[in-house]
Amino acid sequence: MDMGLRDKVVVITGASKGIGLAMTEAFAGEGARVIAGSRTKGEGLSRLSRAYPVLPVAVDLGAPEGPAELVGRAVEKFGGVDVLINNVGAITPRGGFLSVEDEDWRWAIEMNLMTAVRASRAALPVMLERGGGAIVNVSTVLARQPAPPMVDYSASKAALSNLTKTLAEEFGPRGVRVTAVSPGPVRTPLWTDEGAMADAMAAMAGISKEEAISEGIPQSMNVTLGRMGEAAEIAALVLFLASERASYVAGSEHLVDGGMIKSL
Repeated sequence: MDMGLRDKVVVITGASKGIGLAMTEAFAGEGARVIAGSRTKGEGLSRLSRAYPVLPVAVDLGAPEGPAELVGRAVEKFGGVDVLINNVGAITPRGGFLSVEDEDWRWAIEMNLMTAVRASRAALPVMLERGGGAIVNVSTVLARQPAPPMVDYSASKAALSNLTKTLAEEFGPRGVRVTAVSPGPVRTPLWTDEGAMADAMAAMAGISKEEAISEGIPQSMNVTLGRMGEAAEIAALVLFLASERASYVAGSEHLVDGGMIKSL
C-alpha cells in the first residue's frame, strides 16, 4: 500500500534506537527523507544512512536549543518539514512519589514534554508555510495507568497527551494534523538495557531478566496478547498516522498496547 510519503521530509527525535530507530527505517522504506535526531548517531542510524536518504544528526534534544537545531537542519538540507515525530523520552524507575525530588520532576518534564514543545514550536511555522503537515507524539499507556515507580514519567507523558489535543485544535484547521500513539511495554532498550525496567521488575519479582521479558512483564501489566510489543509494530501505526491514509484523523490518541488498557 502506497502511504504517500515518498520525498516527504520527516523529522524524528530520539531516533538512534528502539522505537525511534524502527520509525526511521519505516519512513525511509517508504521513500521519505528522514532527519534522525539523537544524542549519538549509533550504528543503527549509520547503517540506514548508507541505504536510504537518512540524515543522522547528533544533537542534545534535552537542551533548550536542541529541537530547533534539529528542525533547522531539516530546513537547511531538504527545504522544509512535512512530518514531525516527537519520540524522544526518558524514564528512571523511582521508589514512589516521596522519593522524587524537584530536580527529578524538572528532568522528566524537560525530556518528556518540553522536547516536544520545542520541536513543535520550531516545526509548525515551517509546516504552515508549506501548507500543512503532520505531527505524531509518542506518549505511553502510563499516561493513563497509575504507576507509582514511574510517577514523574507518567505525569509528564500525560501532559504530552494533552498537548496533542491542544495543538490539533489550534492547527488542524490550518492543515496540520496532530495525533499521538501510546505504546504499552515494548521490547526496546528502555526495557531491556542493563539496569533498565526489565532488570528492576525482575529484581522485584525474584525472577531472571529473560523470564521478566517473556512472561513477567506482560502478566504483571495484564497485557491481553501475553507478550511485549516490538518496535516495528509501533512504527507501523505511526507511519499510518503521519501518512495521507490518515487524512481525517486528528487530535486522537491511539493505544498500541496489546490490550493492556481495558477501557477508554
